[in-house]
Amino acid sequence: MASQKAIDNSLRLRYIRALERFHKSIISYLSSTSNLSKEGYDKKIDTSLKVLQKVDEIALYKGDLQELQKLVKKIISYKESDKDIEEIKEEILYGSNQLDKTKNARRYKKDKHSQSIYDDWE
Repeated sequence: MASQKAIDNSLRLRYIRALERFHKSIISYLSSTSNLSKEGYDKKIDTSLKVLQKVDEIALYKGDLQELQKLVKKIISYKESDKDIEEIKEEILYGSNQLDKTKNARRYKKDKHSQSIYDDWE
């Protein structure tokens, strides 16, 4: 039988994957749809929310996962807002790009200006 820690971990991963799936579907819709409309956006939110509502919300402690969770809640809140679809698209894509930027900042470190790696050549 699986331990409680393993069960909690699998539920957490399931929630994170549901968040990422929701986020990715909305971003791809906003990026690729040629004739955006508020009604189409609302319909896409409703269909994507079905997947997200199947899993229980779990507290996340990692910074970028918390940011993803905030962005998803922001995307859902735009459904009830009376903003223009272009303004919604701009804000969501900006938030998504900032999230990707913070993820990538940790992943890649440039040694562009450090000369110490070439000291042993002389």
